[in-house]
Amino acid sequence: MKTRYRITLMLSSIILGIILVFSLFLYTFVSNYAFTDFYKRLETRSNSTARITLDPENKHLEDFKNEYLVKLPEERNYIIPVMEPIDFDLLARQNKLSEQLLIKTWNMGVGTFRNKNVLFCGVRFKAQNGNDYIVITSAKNYYFDELMNYLFNLLIVLVTASTVLIVFTSYWVYKRLINPVRQITGKVNQISSENLNIRLQGSVNDDELGELVKTMNVMLDRLETSFETQNNFISNASHELNTPLTSIIGEADVALARERSADEYKETLKSILGEAEKLDKKTKALLYLAQTGFNGKAMKFDKVRVDQLIFDVQETVNRISPQNKLEIDFSTFPDSPEKLKVKGNEQLLHLALSNIILNACKYSHNKPVKVSLMHNRQTITIMVKDWGIGIPKNEIQHIYDPFFRASNTSNFEGYGIGLPLTRNIIKMHNGQLFVASEENGGTLVEIKLPVGNFTL
Repeated sequence: MKTRYRITLMLSSIILGIILVFSLFLYTFVSNYAFTDFYKRLETRSNSTARITLDPENKHLEDFKNEYLVKLPEERNYIIPVMEPIDFDLLARQNKLSEQLLIKTWNMGVGTFRNKNVLFCGVRFKAQNGNDYIVITSAKNYYFDELMNYLFNLLIVLVTASTVLIVFTSYWVYKRLINPVRQITGKVNQISSENLNIRLQGSVNDDELGELVKTMNVMLDRLETSFETQNNFISNASHELNTPLTSIIGEADVALARERSADEYKETLKSILGEAEKLDKKTKALLYLAQTGFNGKAMKFDKVRVDQLIFDVQETVNRISPQNKLEIDFSTFPDSPEKLKVKGNEQLLHLALSNIILNACKYSHNKPVKVSLMHNRQTITIMVKDWGIGIPKNEIQHIYDPFFRASNTSNFEGYGIGLPLTRNIIKMHNGQLFVASEENGGTLVEIKLPVGNFTL
């Protein structure tokens, strides 16, 4: 069964079920009310009959009764004197009445009884002469039959009409609610890897459909970015790996073209070795980038003190770039060592932070580079500020593309993998990486790491 019919059937069944329950409740309530009302009428007639018949002073009420109280169908009156000891069985047989009705009327003052559609109501009455009587009035409740037949037919018509109306209304509501979803489905079916730039047009209201459209558009943004990054990665990787390979093959071909001296062979081998080392570095960087992409491979996370991490990175930077002017601002460090701990992999965090600081030193011609630390309840922020060449404004959106290098870095050695690798590492630690830069005005890098949850 199609969804449209299933939803229509489900909605119609629920509403129709509610209508049937209320109809049954109404029918039962009216039925009970009809009997109660008729019993009250019989009780009124029993009381009036007793007063008129047994009290001579009330004879004038007979005209009132005959004029204003319409005689009921098959109405009969019973006036039964009661004397001690009471034999209810005998009284019942003599008057062809229910013994149960007589007992109930005598004991409770008022009693009712029903024999099919004939209703009885009796009252206990003490005449002025001191004698006790049971006065009973019976009649056929034809009002009930007429009323309930009318009500039953009316409910049948209403339920039938409601069923038709509910089915059509449910189907209309379904189409009104589901049509936007069908439009979204049709639009999604048009999207493929060749046209990921298409975006969904949905509800402008802040409702579930609007949230769905926004979520899917955000997903398409990520997919488009991933596809573009993948294409750029493949294109750049093939170029970056092909260049040293071409140089190695070219050097080997030249060396083998004719006999050469030992010194010439040594120079050729040195050139080949240099290109091979470049190829090795690029290959390792690519492998590291792949390992830290997406969710990364399984890494062991432990307690890492950020201040100690910064000092370890400083030693690494001093060893690789002795001319650096790295400054650590201790004034921003929190007092408690417990506030300096994060949950992470120390080697990966060391690699990420050293990439940032080494870039800062390299692209600032070893001008001062400042490292500071900020802390709050949720995050620890490491800030690295340099006053180097900066990044052109129109190129900063590409800084996380593998192998991308800004146009003003041609005089600096590098492969364009450090920043994408750093971002992957920070994402693995549920952190955030922010870069703000101005060409010839320096760069500010912020690494935000969540405060550690040490249930390791």
